Amino acid sequence: MNPILRNILAVLAGLVLGSIANMALIQLGLHLFPFPEGFDMSNPESMSAHKHLIEPKQLLFPWLAHALGTLVGAAIAARLAAQHHLVMGMVVGLFFLAGGIYMAVAVPAPLWFIVADLALAYQPMAYLGAKLASRKD
Repeated sequence: MNPILRNILAVLAGLVLGSIANMALIQLGLHLFPFPEGFDMSNPESMSAHKHLIEPKQLLFPWLAHALGTLVGAAIAARLAAQHHLVMGMVVGLFFLAGGIYMAVAVPAPLWFIVADLALAYQPMAYLGAKLASRKD
């Protein structure tokens, strides 16, 4: 297979499977630590009005989902890539970081969570995932 095509498919596979891991952890977190009564995640106004009711434990799984989804996606991309394994994992991390920046703007959250999420959940985890999964050429 053409190495460029294989690298593109590796990144796509990392994005899809990392997103699945992300959503699975979000769903698990919602089951274990449901949001307070009246907090509607589909309504930004409701989220803004009730954000003072959110406890740190309810933000643990969103952070884990972002971090582990990125780690899984980057590891898969790095493992499947034909070449430039670390770069392909970091590309996946950039896509997840872009999504994280969008969510930081769109969804009200405490500043400490946004800083921890953007600084620690994306590029560092993409690097770790890609390094752990990179094949030695």
